Amino acid sequence: MDRPLVIVIPIFNGLTALDAIGPYEVLHRLPNVSLHFVSHQPGLYSTDKSILSLQATGSFLDFPHPDVIVFPGGFGTRSLIHDRSILDWLRQAHSTSIFTTSVCTGSLLLAAAGILNGLEATTHWNAFNELERLGAKPVSQRIVKQGKIITAAGVSAGIDMALELAALLRDEETAKILQLYIEYDPKPPYDVGSTEKAGEELIDRTREFIKKTKASLSKIE
Repeated sequence: MDRPLVIVIPIFNGLTALDAIGPYEVLHRLPNVSLHFVSHQPGLYSTDKSILSLQATGSFLDFPHPDVIVFPGGFGTRSLIHDRSILDWLRQAHSTSIFTTSVCTGSLLLAAAGILNGLEATTHWNAFNELERLGAKPVSQRIVKQGKIITAAGVSAGIDMALELAALLRDEETAKILQLYIEYDPKPPYDVGSTEKAGEELIDRTREFIKKTKASLSKIE
C-alpha cells in the first residue's frame, strides 16, 4: 500500500484514557500510517474522571472508510450504544475496514452496531452481561480474534492488542521493535490482574468500587 494506512480512534466524553492512549502509543509509531482521534465533531472530550481531555481533530464524517478502527471503552459507552449516528458510521466503516477492533467496553459499541452478532468477543470482565445482551458471546480471554474483528479485554489489554495488530498490519519484527521502543515489559506488583487470579472476595470488592465510581461520575455529569 503506497498511501498511508488510515487508523482512527473514536473518542467521546467518559472514555477511559488508557483504552485510547495505549493503542495510540503503539500504532502511531508504525511506518506509513495516518492516525486520527475522531468524534462527532472536532474538539476536546473529557475522560471518565473529567481531569484529562483528548482532542478529536476530525469528525466521523471526515473518515467514512478508515482502514483500521480502534474503539476504546469507558463509562461513556453506555449512552453511545443508543447513538444512531455513531452506530451507522461504525457499520459503514466496518464494511470496508481491514481491521475493526475494540478495547474494554468499546466492544459494546461493536455489538450494538450488530458487528458482533453471534461472535465470540471480550470486554472488561465486569461488562460481560452487557456484551451478551447485545448479541455477542463473551469469552474470558485477553484478546479475541474473529476474522478481521479483534476485541481486547479491559484497559491495559489495549496495548497487547495493538502489538498483535501491528504484527498483522506489518510483520512480527516490526511489532517486536515497537514493543521494545515503548519498553513494554510488564511486571505488576500484584498478581491479581484477572478474575481467575483475583479470588471472589477481591472481585466483589472491586465490583463495589466500580459501582461507587459510576455513581460519583453520574453526579459530575
